[in-house]
Amino acid sequence: MKTTGTPVGKLLTFAVSQGETVAARLSEPPGARAAYLLAHGAGADMEHPFMRQVASGLEGPGVATLRYQFPYAQRGSRRPDPPPLCHATVRAAAAEATRLLPHVPLFAGGRSFGGRMTSQAQAQSPLPGVRGLAFLGFPLHPAGAPGVTRAQHLEQVRVPMLFLQGTRDALAERALLEEVVGHLGSRARVVWIADADHSFHVPVRSGRTDGEVLAVLLAELVSWMESLL
Repeated sequence: MKTTGTPVGKLLTFAVSQGETVAARLSEPPGARAAYLLAHGAGADMEHPFMRQVASGLEGPGVATLRYQFPYAQRGSRRPDPPPLCHATVRAAAAEATRLLPHVPLFAGGRSFGGRMTSQAQAQSPLPGVRGLAFLGFPLHPAGAPGVTRAQHLEQVRVPMLFLQGTRDALAERALLEEVVGHLGSRARVVWIADADHSFHVPVRSGRTDGEVLAVLLAELVSWMESLL
């Protein structure tokens, strides 16, 4: 699960309920004007190349990131923790971000599973200080099994939400996600990344590189944050 490469951000740890302690990395550019609490996907961890690229790419526009491990990833397991422990981890990470960056506006979300665990935690009880949720590939349904039950909890989320989705995402059929976002009203917005799959990979025939797609994704994320500051 863990990947090699140059670390991005300062390594730290924080405690989660039930006696769990997890690692995190804080990337804090000088004069940060916003911060993004970034949770990893189910089959990765906080050191996955995509996670490092997001953290690094947000430094230039002045956005700090705190990315962190779920306990199962900390233990080196591939089996995600039960939702209550994931929610507790999100809540502890939000508290840590508020402690580390007390005067910086905070946003939360993350990759796939991590974004969904964040929204579930937010739906149960608002994360203190979080101004909005941004999803980097919301996993609306399993591949090959279209449905919207995974989005039902979003009705209880009262902060603004941004969905950044690839048009070839097998975990989010476009018509279904458009329907979900439509029901959420003005507090939700979806941005479709042409030709990108769930990992924001694009085929050669698209004429673009994955790096170019990531740049578009991050520009949309930063623009949305700025609109809420």
